[in-house]
Amino acid sequence: MKTKFSILIFIFSLAGCLFQRPEYLKAITAAELNKTMQNGDIFLVDVHTPEQRHIKGTDIFVPYNEIEKYQNRFPSDKNAPIYLYCKSGPMANAAAHALYKLGYRNMTNLDGGMDAWRKSGFDVE
Repeated sequence: MKTKFSILIFIFSLAGCLFQRPEYLKAITAAELNKTMQNGDIFLVDVHTPEQRHIKGTDIFVPYNEIEKYQNRFPSDKNAPIYLYCKSGPMANAAAHALYKLGYRNMTNLDGGMDAWRKSGFDVE
């Protein structure tokens, strides 16, 4: 019984680690992203599948699980800021991981994704 309990604790601990934001990915709130967008042009990417309505001003849609396939659509400068979002966050984390493996180092995820954006009352297309 103790062994089964220990295994369950290990599995839950591991699962919790998988959903944490990685150290190479910054987070931004909907309000902060909206302000950033008003202050200048940014590279904004929707990675949610299936494709959803987009934040007004989104540059490209690339499915989170096909980043490598569409690598040529991303900035050639691997240090250029890239802002990612999905419906709620996890797909953007996965996309950031794929971009990180390709050498990108300046990525930001919309905390709470499109759900947070809509809740804040900002525009979608």
